[in-house]
Amino acid sequence: MVVYNFKRITVVPTGQEFIDIVLSKTQRKTPTVIHPSYAIARIRSFYIRKVKFTAQNVHDKLSQMIQDFPLLDDIHPFYADLMNVLYDKDHYKLALGQINTCRNLIDQIAKDYCKLLKYGDSLYRCKQLKKAALGRMATLLKQQSSSFQYLEQVRQHLARLPSIDPNTRTLLLCGFPNVGKSSFLNKVSRADVEVQPYPFTTKSLFVGHTDYKYLQWQVIDTPGILDHVLEQRNTIEMQSITAMAHLYAVVLFLIDPSEQCGYSLEQQTTLFHSLKPLFSGKPTLVVATKCDVKRIEDLSPEGKALIEGMDAQIVTMSNMTDEGVSFVKETACDKLLDARVQMKVSGKKANDILAKLHVATPVPNASAQLRAPSIPQSVIEARGRKKMKDDDDEMEEENPEAELPEWLRGLNSVEWKKGYQLKSDEWKFDNIPEFYNGKNIADFIDADILERLEELEREEVEREDGTDELEGEDDLTPEQYAQVQEIRTRRRKLIAAKRLGTTPTPPARIARTKLIENGSISDMEQHLISLGMNPDAAVDRARSRSRSASRTGRKRDRSSDILADEAVDKQAKALSKSRSRTPGPGTGLKDAKAVQKTRTIARAMQKQRNREARKGEADRHIPDLRPKHLFSGQRGIGKTDYR
Repeated sequence: MVVYNFKRITVVPTGQEFIDIVLSKTQRKTPTVIHPSYAIARIRSFYIRKVKFTAQNVHDKLSQMIQDFPLLDDIHPFYADLMNVLYDKDHYKLALGQINTCRNLIDQIAKDYCKLLKYGDSLYRCKQLKKAALGRMATLLKQQSSSFQYLEQVRQHLARLPSIDPNTRTLLLCGFPNVGKSSFLNKVSRADVEVQPYPFTTKSLFVGHTDYKYLQWQVIDTPGILDHVLEQRNTIEMQSITAMAHLYAVVLFLIDPSEQCGYSLEQQTTLFHSLKPLFSGKPTLVVATKCDVKRIEDLSPEGKALIEGMDAQIVTMSNMTDEGVSFVKETACDKLLDARVQMKVSGKKANDILAKLHVATPVPNASAQLRAPSIPQSVIEARGRKKMKDDDDEMEEENPEAELPEWLRGLNSVEWKKGYQLKSDEWKFDNIPEFYNGKNIADFIDADILERLEELEREEVEREDGTDELEGEDDLTPEQYAQVQEIRTRRRKLIAAKRLGTTPTPPARIARTKLIENGSISDMEQHLISLGMNPDAAVDRARSRSRSASRTGRKRDRSSDILADEAVDKQAKALSKSRSRTPGPGTGLKDAKAVQKTRTIARAMQKQRNREARKGEADRHIPDLRPKHLFSGQRGIGKTDYR
């Protein structure tokens, strides 16, 4: 759980931006129109309202700013010292103090000028007092520009700080630069820290999170530390010192026995001894990295003596080959868990809880004799009845047909199976499976199965040869027999191709309408007669539906048919033209005089609509006679009609 969330701090504007924000809000939220003819009390309240509103607006914004920034005396010592290292505690407190003083001065200015405005005797004097009050407020805000800029930089840097929980389970990595701290962090956590082959790649604290024994752990990667006096260490190194001093965590001090980091083993052990006061009371683990290059066993006696003199548990690992990485993580986590448990046990709370608990252990009476269990007779009888019932049920399950008469018992009954002569008597009462070794058992029970199989195969061969289809065709000539064989061979090929999906696409069929497009009713009649069908009904239906002009010139058998078709076509043409024609303006009136009278009335009715600029009878639009953009202006004290 993260205790502090510095990302919620409000953005700090510059001095000029602060003034613009405040005055703009005053202009928007307060009345803007006043006249000398108003009563003096109304004029005074008008300007007092502006001064009070501006002062309250500035007070709220400065108060929010002071509340958002953390107070160094109220936060965890780790964050307090870290902010002192990064931003200089004195400068930080001075900036917040100046903001607080500015807020108090602005409140006092508003109070003083409101008193003066109560004695203003004209609009001009009230306006000048208001102007002086807002001007003094703006001057005070301008004077705080440097404090605003400093606090904005602090806010941006605090928002970029990692979210470190000082009270949770923590693994703290420290040591000389370029010994493998960031690589180990990337291996054991979900962090992605930049790793480079040169020192001081890490210039600030980085945090990663991992899981062990269903618990969440945070792993902190600190910048590299050099063996200097505390006063000579820079800001980057002081971040590591702050974390080691204030965070209760298991300290993993990483050393490089191969000395590829650029520092000798003696310098690394000296740094460990100089930082040892910061490790007091915390579980410490010395990790020898880069064991794939050089192991502790390969060191000289002097190097081994230096490492043994560190007086801490020593483990080895390699970030390149992942050798020992998991073991280092598990060992460090176990050491921290044991230390936390030991701390709780040695505390005052543990004694208070143990004093309230009492575990009672019964002591056996040596003088008492062991007595046998006493079981009631009714229980013994009930157990016997239950056992007899269970035995009867088992017998019924073994011989389910025992109660059936002998003539109803099947071949699979127990009495029948007793007569089986098998290799082993244990097989007699086994159930016969339906399938065995992938074969159907029923296929081997029938005695004539082989003869029937030969008969089926012989029948199949005859069908393939086609001899069964040629029965009764002995009277065919050799040419006819050859044609029949060719037809049947082709049919078998088509069937096989259809099954394989290789049948060629049949040619597209010509639409039936194309075949009869150029025909006539008489041709259809003759065709039906040639087929032996009665054409009267079909001919009558075709003639009743025919309305095309193309049929007028066709040749008919009888002249009466031609005349009838022509009359029907002319009538159809006239009807279709009359339907498609748009009715004229005088359609439906009895004479030209009525048409003229109708037009005169229509023109008279249109005159009124033309005067009102209406589009038609359905136009109900009412034009705006006072457009807002021409008649709106500055509003008064009590009017909000147009703004």
